[in-house]
Amino acid sequence: MKLWITILLVLLVSLQVKLWVGEGGLGNVRRLEQAVEAQKQTNQQHTERNQGLAGEVQDLKHGTDAIAERARSELGMIREGETFYQIVEQEQAADE
Repeated sequence: MKLWITILLVLLVSLQVKLWVGEGGLGNVRRLEQAVEAQKQTNQQHTERNQGLAGEVQDLKHGTDAIAERARSELGMIREGETFYQIVEQEQAADE
């Protein structure tokens, strides 16, 4: 009878060790859940960025206002009849 109890006790301990620290154990599952959550957050950020870019593409495809705005801000272009003013700040002397 003692032999059976010893065998069952050893079996129980070995199963508990596998459950807590073995491959596929609770610690591993917890790490995987954290990795999945981090990936979901990254995916959400990329989805929001992609939606913004898709809206910008639609504006550029279907509207001239977005193209004109981009030409003004990125290329420094102006429309016919407009006057371009550039304000240059003076650099302060190094002594001050």
